[in-house]
Amino acid sequence: MNRGRWCSTPAGQRIPLSSLVHIEEVEGPSTISHEWGQRRTTVQVNVRGRDVGSYVAEAQRKIAARVSLPSGRYRIEWGGQFEHYERARNRLIIVVPLVRAMIFALLYVTYRSVADALRGYVGVPFAIVGGVLSLWVRDMPFSISAGVGFIALSGVAVLGKMVLVSYVRQLPARGLPVGLAIEEAAMTRLRPVLMTALVASLGFLPMALSTGVGAEVQRPLATVVVGGVISSTLLTLLVLPAIYLVFGVSAARPLATQEEDSLE
Repeated sequence: MNRGRWCSTPAGQRIPLSSLVHIEEVEGPSTISHEWGQRRTTVQVNVRGRDVGSYVAEAQRKIAARVSLPSGRYRIEWGGQFEHYERARNRLIIVVPLVRAMIFALLYVTYRSVADALRGYVGVPFAIVGGVLSLWVRDMPFSISAGVGFIALSGVAVLGKMVLVSYVRQLPARGLPVGLAIEEAAMTRLRPVLMTALVASLGFLPMALSTGVGAEVQRPLATVVVGGVISSTLLTLLVLPAIYLVFGVSAARPLATQEEDSLE
């Protein structure tokens, strides 16, 4: 109502509204949203320069310390990207150990030896170290895309180790001493191991350097894979031969023996 409006009495007289009520113009919500019969107010915010998880955790602490809500009448729910992040994180808690177990099982089926499966699996923790360092160097927070990158990295990091481990197991079966077998395998398989690492790294490099639409999802994933492959390759070429020197080599059975077992 405006201050200049009039109203009529039952007797037909016209009196200004200002003489009956106090009129004041105030700002209020343009719409009142409802959900399940309850009023709802949405506060939107864009998070930049940090991960959503740490931002929401800090916001929850500050709201709990400074905002007092009547019990039973009001509640606060966090949605949007944070809700998707929570769901994806709960899935990753199940998917990541499952993927690691499947990789180890495939290595055991390949080598038929727990020791060699563990030696081939050594590349996975080496790769994780490189992925974490690459995120730290590029000042990127851990996100769901980075978690997916660690899953992909677990499989890529094992490829180069399989090339080296398979060849190391073949040489003692030919009568070569352990030291010479490890040296021969490291020299002979150096090029295939490096090529395997370069193919994976160069394939993800454009994604790691992208700045276009969707780069916020591509960069963490590719950065983890590139950094993890580099660290895994370098550390494997140095550490894996040392592991074989310390714990020895379980030689692979000759092909003729394997064929006889299969015929039996």
